[in-house]
Amino acid sequence: MSAVLYYAVTGFVAYCALTSALFMLSFVVPRAGFFARCLAMYATFFGSAVFGVVSSIVLTLLGHQNIAQWATARAFLYSARLTTGSSFVVQDPADVLGTTRPAVFIGNHQTELDVLMLGAVFPKYCSVTAKRSLKHIPFLGWFMSLSGSIFIDRSNSKDARQAMQGAADEIKARRQSVYMFPEGTRSYTKEPTLLPFKKGAFHLAVQAGVPIVPCVVANYSHLLYPKEYRFNAGTVPIKVLDPIPTKGLTSADVDELARTTRELMLKELVTLTAEARGQPIAVPANPSSAKSSGVDVRN
Repeated sequence: MSAVLYYAVTGFVAYCALTSALFMLSFVVPRAGFFARCLAMYATFFGSAVFGVVSSIVLTLLGHQNIAQWATARAFLYSARLTTGSSFVVQDPADVLGTTRPAVFIGNHQTELDVLMLGAVFPKYCSVTAKRSLKHIPFLGWFMSLSGSIFIDRSNSKDARQAMQGAADEIKARRQSVYMFPEGTRSYTKEPTLLPFKKGAFHLAVQAGVPIVPCVVANYSHLLYPKEYRFNAGTVPIKVLDPIPTKGLTSADVDELARTTRELMLKELVTLTAEARGQPIAVPANPSSAKSSGVDVRN
């Protein structure tokens, strides 16, 4: 046991030393800052996942499992501000996040930094959906299981439909909201655009009879853009839009609901990004220019 502890402490010290060295080197070699902040972010993410497992157990025992993900998201947000210098600021003057429950919250999905974005926007009594393969990943998967995440098996469409129905039932029974990314994957786009929307989030909202709440995050490629090894400190705005009701809608209305919601979000994304960059309002980018990639957490 002592040997394991020794190697764990030694590895942690070496990791911190390397991260610090890269931060110092970034004053001379700017690209080193990208790797420094990546290492800092992943270390913070690991620590928050451990905190999430412990807090989920405690909160479950106390009968408050449905706020475990909110508590962990906030812990990651505040710690990542210190370790990476990056943060998100929510514009929600109507307090939609605090007063709309249950609901299906949706947002645009850009990079791995969206985990930090969730720390800012994630409301209480809400959980994420995730692909089933994540369930067995140490710490992250344990946390998701303990905190009440909804797992969807994408390899089997029948199971996925059953999981979606189960999510709708849970939303109604427990007044539990969910947060989903309708693009289904990270876009990694340099300019503000959206990938085509998948319809799972909209089917779920219609089945549960709850509103959809779009949360638009400004494009932050000027802060993080992996293709150019860019990762700078900074603040990114998030705008919470008015809830979109689904009462009385059926599966036949889902296509139109997804289309109009995407158009609304794209328009706001272009405007919000221009404001964040201090630029004039631009024309929306062509969505066909965006390419999909792998994803860990998805709808």
